[in-house]
Amino acid sequence: MEDYKYKLGMVGLGVMGRNLVLNFADHGFPIAGFDKDKTKVDALNAEGSGKKVKGVNAVEEFIFLLSKPRVVMMLVPAGSPVDSVINDVLPYLEPGDLIIDGGNSHFTDTNKRFLELKEKKINFLGVGISGGEQGARFGPSMMPGGPKDAYEIVRPMFEAASAKAGGKNCVTYLGPGSAGHYVKMVHNGIEYGLMQLISEVYDILRRGLNLSNSELHKIFNEWNKTELLSFLIEITSDVFAQRDDNGEGMLIDKILDKAKQKGTGKWTSQDAMDIQVPLNTIDAAVAMRDMSAFKSERESASLILDEKNIKFSGNKEEFILKLRSALYFSMITTYAQGMAMLLAASKEYEYNLSLKDIAQIWSGGCIIRAALLEDISNAFENKPDLVNLLIDPKISSEIKKRAADVRLIIKTAIDMGIPAAGMSASLAYYDSYRSAWLPANLVQAQRDFFGAHTYERVDEKGVYHTHWNLK
Repeated sequence: MEDYKYKLGMVGLGVMGRNLVLNFADHGFPIAGFDKDKTKVDALNAEGSGKKVKGVNAVEEFIFLLSKPRVVMMLVPAGSPVDSVINDVLPYLEPGDLIIDGGNSHFTDTNKRFLELKEKKINFLGVGISGGEQGARFGPSMMPGGPKDAYEIVRPMFEAASAKAGGKNCVTYLGPGSAGHYVKMVHNGIEYGLMQLISEVYDILRRGLNLSNSELHKIFNEWNKTELLSFLIEITSDVFAQRDDNGEGMLIDKILDKAKQKGTGKWTSQDAMDIQVPLNTIDAAVAMRDMSAFKSERESASLILDEKNIKFSGNKEEFILKLRSALYFSMITTYAQGMAMLLAASKEYEYNLSLKDIAQIWSGGCIIRAALLEDISNAFENKPDLVNLLIDPKISSEIKKRAADVRLIIKTAIDMGIPAAGMSASLAYYDSYRSAWLPANLVQAQRDFFGAHTYERVDEKGVYHTHWNLK
């Protein structure tokens, strides 16, 4: 009867799947694992020796190991691999069993799978998981969405395995349908924005101030003890201290300046446009990853479009302090954009999200964890219907006193010919949001002029069209 006591079955025993299996097992939950690759099955059985873990590479045997209601969790690449796994396990499942997609699936795919499985009386959860392999092994941030009663089946396991922050679990039920995968998508969009901002700061310090990797390591290490305390600042400091194992010098100098992406940042920008939420910084981050891909063109253009840029001549220590302030300003606006998107999506897709809870579960385990998230969580706890973080009293105070610094940094970067797309977009978002008037009246006039799209007036209600005077 021992074979029937495995509480969850994991499909996909790559780094993330295997580590999450071992994490669950460390907390006393018997877990079965399945992978078609026998070497991955053997790796799990070897590493899980002495734990309540069993890996197999036959679907029928795998399902037979699970207790009822059966829980099958997938950690496989998004897209067709998810549908393939569902098709493989479905013939062996019964009404009331549960399938969990723990990958980075697009939320529209999650909605489709939820409806299809509901017809077969199979429960389905879409769970965003962040933290990388270390997070999976020792405590990730987990973002579950779907039927709440289905989540209750796995809640004890998820709470035990999740990261902890401030004495709280970094997992909570988020909402129906694709709520979990949507929140993870926005998490990744914010991640894109933050990484772009940090890379711009690196560029300014390296090319603008001509600092060494050891100086960069020291600066980011010190910054991680300030208001910038975060996982991304911490690992950035570590990056600059990593020597190249395959040659002399530091590894960062050997890495090609051509960033890759899996699409979640792009998805965030795309859906934000669909629901009409501005994501200036995140959009810029996606565009700059695209720009980085044009490596050979950039190399050629650098010879043709060469300019004599202004060299930095100010006080380095004072400038670095202002750069730290400008980075914090830009990080705040990036989180503000992401949270504003979640608020709009919650209404659009009827997720009924709690932004306070989302900020809390992002406080530990995930890639965008940062000290700032405590202030964000508090802001939504004080005012659950807060429309934008920038108008929270504490956060607005923080950002206003840094506005002059970010303007100075951007102007200096422009003079030095160093692109600061993310930081510039962050300032543009701030300046646009705080502007009571924007020149959209001219856009409306132009649209009506060439396309009879109509416009509204400031002095009278209604919709108007003018027969414009043509020359």
